[in-house]
Amino acid sequence: MWIIKYTKIWLILGLVLSIASIISIGVFGLKLGPDFVGGRTIDWEIVSKPDLSRDDLQQVLIDNGQTPRAITKQDNIFKIELEPINEEDYIRLKEAIALKYDTEDISKADIVKERSNVLISSTVGEELKNRAIIAIIVVLVTIILFMTYVFRGVSYPVPSRFYGFTAIVALVHDILIPTAIFAYLSSRGILQIDILFIIALLSILGSSVNDTIVVFDRVRENIRRYGGDKFEEIVGKSIDQSLTRSINTSLTLLVVLGGIFLYGGASVQYFALALFLGIFFGTYSSIFIASPLLIIFYRIWYKKD
Repeated sequence: MWIIKYTKIWLILGLVLSIASIISIGVFGLKLGPDFVGGRTIDWEIVSKPDLSRDDLQQVLIDNGQTPRAITKQDNIFKIELEPINEEDYIRLKEAIALKYDTEDISKADIVKERSNVLISSTVGEELKNRAIIAIIVVLVTIILFMTYVFRGVSYPVPSRFYGFTAIVALVHDILIPTAIFAYLSSRGILQIDILFIIALLSILGSSVNDTIVVFDRVRENIRRYGGDKFEEIVGKSIDQSLTRSINTSLTLLVVLGGIFLYGGASVQYFALALFLGIFFGTYSSIFIASPLLIIFYRIWYKKD
């Protein structure tokens, strides 16, 4: 019941975090990766120059007419993001790099070891971006319809559609905060927004709504058992009954995702971070945002009557 007692505090905190997230996204923007804007992503190992720095390679690329969008180095592998250059220009660039770091000990063909080479056209990138936006909208609408249907038998003391609306407000909170943090990181050149981030957002939506449904389902059971006259007490009781389960389940996931972020490869590191943030704030919102907001809707509904 202590959670319900401080309903206004939780909701104000959630509102402040959401507004701060919107401001962060507006100020820093989202630096989109090749998945959405097109480009060529390559992984190179410069065999003849194992101590080559990221800045030195960047300057060599610029000298050869290619300004990289981003370069990261892990061990001896450089991950380079370029504009969507054609195959002929790419071959000439690779040959120029091999000539730059030529050595008698290694054949020119082996100086630059290509680990991967992916080209995405700007048209494909734009289509992926549009589909990602549509996917998120479809998921949100589907969740509203699903929860309205599932809770259709609980129309007292609040209409069943309020459960769906409340869940969506909590979900918006859950995806705004990770997006804001990634906007800041992308503005610092640490990462770019790619298709894995969208997959992470969709996974966050599924995980968060699951936690919210667990609490709401307990509310539904308690309404059927005790009636809906003492709605606020029932919501508080339902949260108390679900609290340990929600925290333990999420904590298990957070430990795994934290391990992947700290010790996993670069390709999944920030995917794990996005999921970690989403699940953390999703667990928070299902307990401290969704249920208290349902009580606010209840108070407004009966005040209006």
